[in-house]
Amino acid sequence: MKQPLVSVIIPSYNRQNSIAKCIESVLLQSYKNLEIIVIDNCSVDNTPKILAEFSKKDSRIKIIENEQNLSLVKTLNKAIKSSNGDYVARLDDDDVWLNAQKIEKQVNVLEADQEYVLVGTGVIAIDEQGKEISRTLLPQEHHQIVDAMLFRCLFVHSAVVFRRSTFETLGGYNEALEVGGEDYDLWLRMGRIGKMYNVPEYMVSYQESGKKLSRTNFKNVLLRNMLLIKQYGKEYPHFTKAMTLSILYYIYFSLPFNQVLLPLFSKIKKGIFGNVAKTKESKTRT
Repeated sequence: MKQPLVSVIIPSYNRQNSIAKCIESVLLQSYKNLEIIVIDNCSVDNTPKILAEFSKKDSRIKIIENEQNLSLVKTLNKAIKSSNGDYVARLDDDDVWLNAQKIEKQVNVLEADQEYVLVGTGVIAIDEQGKEISRTLLPQEHHQIVDAMLFRCLFVHSAVVFRRSTFETLGGYNEALEVGGEDYDLWLRMGRIGKMYNVPEYMVSYQESGKKLSRTNFKNVLLRNMLLIKQYGKEYPHFTKAMTLSILYYIYFSLPFNQVLLPLFSKIKKGIFGNVAKTKESKTRT
């Protein structure tokens, strides 16, 4: 029986130091019926040269070059539109897949039950030097994911595989969200029409920027998430709790010297909300 085709989508921009390792982690997959689409967003370093060398080595690798630098959302929609897979897998150009059976296990879930539309995995966060920061197992079963979906995004972009048909039915990534949140928005839309699952294994290593978000940027992320909570609140449980928690976070990050208040804030949050969006997380940075 022929395996369904999986399209691996890798957007890239100036990643000469990481793109080779990223692509190699895909080539090591036990699942072989892949097409690997790398879309270069007008890189000015050696990324195009590295990509050209890879495309000569493996016919499954297809390189697309944007004529002008586009937003991530438009780049992703363009790449997926040019793909042919029954399923789409995402991978960022500074991340890697750690487990050779990642795609195989995710496709098995999707093939076993047509109601499933989105499958993620556990993840390991590293810093820019490659040092492990933390590892996280996200809620696994559909009912657990739905119950916590408004509190935080429960799928890491580089870990997901989803049905192409579902993506097309929903109209792809929302290009109005050009400042981030396009993935969270898509998962929320997918969860309305199908089932979601996270494989309880650490299968992806993703880079967490060494530069912490500024207070202003973090508040902008919170405002963006509040808009998504409001938009999808009628279709997921705990709207009031999720919105209240986001507002409290926003107030907290607006306060001067908020780090001093962190222990008090944590106690208040746990007392009111309990362990919302519970994950199995272990921090390994010292």
